[in-house]
Amino acid sequence: MLRIGLFLATNVAIMVLISIVFQLFGLEGILQANGVDLNLQALLIMSGVIGFGGSIISLLLSKFMAKRSMGVQLIENPSNELESWLVNTVQRQSQDAGIGMPEVGIFDSPSPNAFATGANKNKALVAVSTGLLQSMNRDEVEAVLGHEVSHVANGDMITLTLIQGVVNTFVVFFSRIVGHTIDRVVFKTERGYGPGYYIGSIVAQIVFSFLANIIVAWFSRRREFRADAGGASLSSRSKMANALRRLQQAHEPQPLPNELAAFGINGGLKSLFSTHPPLEERIAALESGR
Repeated sequence: MLRIGLFLATNVAIMVLISIVFQLFGLEGILQANGVDLNLQALLIMSGVIGFGGSIISLLLSKFMAKRSMGVQLIENPSNELESWLVNTVQRQSQDAGIGMPEVGIFDSPSPNAFATGANKNKALVAVSTGLLQSMNRDEVEAVLGHEVSHVANGDMITLTLIQGVVNTFVVFFSRIVGHTIDRVVFKTERGYGPGYYIGSIVAQIVFSFLANIIVAWFSRRREFRADAGGASLSSRSKMANALRRLQQAHEPQPLPNELAAFGINGGLKSLFSTHPPLEERIAALESGR
């Protein structure tokens, strides 16, 4: 979840920044090629440049941003037996998965969590939280590490970047149409673009980016099942299932007070934006061999 969350947050920020730069330097002038008409072909090309540009930059920055934002301490020279075990386990699993040795790190968090990220599967980063190391036994940690190494080996970050690039393109495309419509219809601008276009397109871009995350979240949920299977292959099916059960115990939601229960979000909308399937579904898929 951390891997996807950091990527999405970075992507939205970069997309908005690129859009503002385009506007400040007048690069969106290509939209005015036909006077007051909207040049859809030029708009689509510009949208692709912004969309894939934001996605690719997010990928290139993913490892750096993860280290900085999560405070990851890299294990360059293991200082104790646990750190040595972590490095050796990731090294063995990466060799079995056919990828280069990732950087290994630990970040301070009471929640049991882990993530893998990086633009190159042979130069990735695998990090685990202190909470995970404290709440799981070695077999369960091994399975979690295998799950993250599988994400790297499966090229999930690269595939996510391509999907995000396509989604971004249409987000920019339709947000500019919204901005154009607001500027022409509401503010009655006849030549060039006024504030209505710039403000409307940026606001629409943020809203559409939020909605587009439904597509990215769906893709992420599908890849989790494959990473679970990979984690089972690199450790064992029983270790992976036990690790998921441990996570299930740690993340079991607390019941809301009666007076607040009606305001709880269950399934439905919440599940659309979830980057991970329910743990019970993952355990069932793992045990059934799906």
